[in-house]
Amino acid sequence: MKRWILIAAVLGSGIVFLDSTVVNVALPRIGRDLPRSFLGVLEGQSYVYNAYLLTLSALLILAGAVNDYYGRKRTFMLGLFGFGLTSVLCGFAPSMELLVLFRVLQGAAGALLVPGSLALLTANFEGEEQGRAFGTWAGASGATTILGPVLGGLLVDTISWRAAFFINVPLVAVAAWATWVHVPESRNEQATRTFDWIGAAIVAFSVGGLAFGTIYGQQREWRDPIGYIALALGVVATVALPIWMKVARHPLIPLGLFRSRNFTVTNISTLVIYGSLYVTFYYLGLFQQGTLGYTAAAAGAAGIPGSLFLIFLSSRFGSLAARYGPRIFMAVGPVIMALGVLWFARVPATSTPWKLQPSDPSTYWPPLSYFTDFLPASIIFGIGICMLVAPLTTALMTSVPVQNSGLGSAINNAISRVGPQLAGALIFVFLTANFYANLASRMIGVDVNSESFRKQISPLNTPTDPNLASVVRDASTSSFHLAMTLGAGLLLVGAIVNAVGIQNHAARPQAAEAPGKEPVSATPA
Repeated sequence: MKRWILIAAVLGSGIVFLDSTVVNVALPRIGRDLPRSFLGVLEGQSYVYNAYLLTLSALLILAGAVNDYYGRKRTFMLGLFGFGLTSVLCGFAPSMELLVLFRVLQGAAGALLVPGSLALLTANFEGEEQGRAFGTWAGASGATTILGPVLGGLLVDTISWRAAFFINVPLVAVAAWATWVHVPESRNEQATRTFDWIGAAIVAFSVGGLAFGTIYGQQREWRDPIGYIALALGVVATVALPIWMKVARHPLIPLGLFRSRNFTVTNISTLVIYGSLYVTFYYLGLFQQGTLGYTAAAAGAAGIPGSLFLIFLSSRFGSLAARYGPRIFMAVGPVIMALGVLWFARVPATSTPWKLQPSDPSTYWPPLSYFTDFLPASIIFGIGICMLVAPLTTALMTSVPVQNSGLGSAINNAISRVGPQLAGALIFVFLTANFYANLASRMIGVDVNSESFRKQISPLNTPTDPNLASVVRDASTSSFHLAMTLGAGLLLVGAIVNAVGIQNHAARPQAAEAPGKEPVSATPA
């Protein structure tokens, strides 16, 4: 029975992690295939990426408490059903705008699965058996880093981008059967039914307003008041968040946890570093496929070497962090990651694309340009991130009282998903401004700021007019270089925050203000 409980938990959380990596590889094809009513191509792709993260991050902490109160099996089954249904809706989406809406709903369902999967393991395993179960869960989550882009690329190239969503359905079916038949119901009898829905809504309005307002306004040259309204809503919600958390009886985020210096510093660096990490590879995939002409399968396979470092060396650096303290690794790791990202900033527009076709073995070996333009960056970045992840987890989990460890982990996990939305909005502004300014200097007499032009010609996407392909490719490459430089800058900021702020061997703090519940949630990303 316990084997099936483990399978259900791994599949439940795995599809949530897998979906973000699989869909990223499909974004260039989605941008080409889906009709749009009012969104630009890159704008729509950004929303497809960010909408999922928005509800996932806003509801992740709340979902842990819901699991504890209403029952872990019941809530997990609800999450599986919701994720399967919304995956089907995404797969059948007839327009970019509806796909964005369905991704919002899919993120909400996913929020029930991540803390729910660990809650099932916590409730049904003990001692060394529980440790092995957590290790299997973590290993499977790490495997999605490698398998997600490759699987997504194969599905996109051989079937359709829609298959990237439909692949969730059989996985959900197996997880649902295993949960229904083999998982016993469990709940926390001391959990309160008072949930901070208002706090979750404020988080959603804060992050969503800032990210959506920035992207929407920049796409339309700030001529549409909706961008300003969304930004204003985001600013108001951001200001209101700490005020609400201070006065709420059962706050979503107990402010007492932030009395710990390491907890505060770790979450600040998580916001910046993970924001850069995800956005960097989001734009990298678009650039490889939409600008250079990589196939989706090739774009997915290109990142495998760097991912191997994360899988096989993370535990080693976790042991070293426990022995020598996490600060040096949390400072040096992001610096090395930044060097890898800066390598991407030198990739030329003439880089030969890798046309990997699963049906043609002669295309399996990449061109020479891959070994000079992308492989070194992937390896350097992989070395840096394997130095960072486990020490960051060590710093986080030793910075909060034991009884608040689940909540502290959930907060950090949510912040790791907020970062990409805010960093993505910031980089979108600079990337698009550079792109259209570049075009304006080379396309004399063309209004590159008109809404009709921006809907047809978008950064990092090949235009339908072959006469514009060369000039758009050059402008996209310039903008990609700028995005990578900004991403590297964010990583360096994170390194400085860690070097200055993290304290080694800090004593575990005493209990924070009682939050009224102890949700079980995900480990930090």
